[in-house]
Order: sequence, then structure tokens, then C-alpha cells
Amino acid sequence: MTISQGATLPDATLVQLGESGPEAVSIMDKTKGRKVVIFAVPGAFTPTCHSAHVPSFVRTKAQFDEKGVDEIICVSVNDPFVMKAWGEATGAADAGLTMLADAESAFTKAIGMDFDAPPAGLIARSKRYAMLVEDGVVTLFHEEASPGTCEVSGGEALLAAM
Repeated sequence: MTISQGATLPDATLVQLGESGPEAVSIMDKTKGRKVVIFAVPGAFTPTCHSAHVPSFVRTKAQFDEKGVDEIICVSVNDPFVMKAWGEATGAADAGLTMLADAESAFTKAIGMDFDAPPAGLIARSKRYAMLVEDGVVTLFHEEASPGTCEVSGGEALLAAM
């Protein structure tokens, strides 16, 4: 079942590359008592993700800060080494976005946002979406109709809905 507005996020462990190597990150810990934006992409360095989706949140980071958002998290079914490199390549790391790897696709599957596109080499990947989460509860949820588009899940669209 796909997650929706009003639902509580399942607890899941994602991975971030820290100074000492890969570190486990609990989604429950990241969202408890906080206002957090989580957006997901089908893959790091893939065309729409790289040229449109991540840049939309880099551009709008200050506006989210003004609206009281504590953190913006990008999730992708990739490894933490790729996510760190991608954060550096896109300017997301410098902008203060958190890049988390859902290496096993556990979080993505738990919220019903997984898909496969074998011709593109994408297996057990995440659909494209953005959500606002307040104290672990989804208060806004924008899912793209197609993984190749970034219209309703971009930073500007989520800001406009807040």
C-alpha cells in the first residue's frame, strides 16, 4: 500500500556516509518532533534527478528554512558512497541537504513507492515523490505520475502547497 497524507512513516534504517564511513540513520529519529521534507528519486546521476529534482531543492532550501523546515532529505536506492558523491556534484551537500541511501530499498518498499524498469537498468528503485513530514506523520504528499518527470514533486511545487 502506498503511503499517503495522514499516515505515520514506518521506522526504517537508511545509510549516510560519515567521516568514519557508512552510518545507520533512523527515519524515526530524523522525523521525531521535527518538520522534515523527504524527497526521493529513481537514481543518483540519472537525467531528471540530476538536472531537475535535486536542483529544485537546492534553489528552495532557504524558503523551506523560512517555513520552519528542520531538514531536507533526499532518498535514493543507491549506496552511501554514490549518494555522497552525488551530493557533492549537485551542490546539495553545500546547500545543506541530507543525502541518504536506501541501499536495500527497505524504506521505499515499506511505503509502497518501489518500481522496476529493467530496460533502463533500474531494479527495486523509488518512484519520484516529495513529502512534508511533521513528527513522523505525512502532512503533504506529492507523487509524480512518471519517474521521468519532476513537476509536482519539485521544491517549488511542495513550497506552493505548504
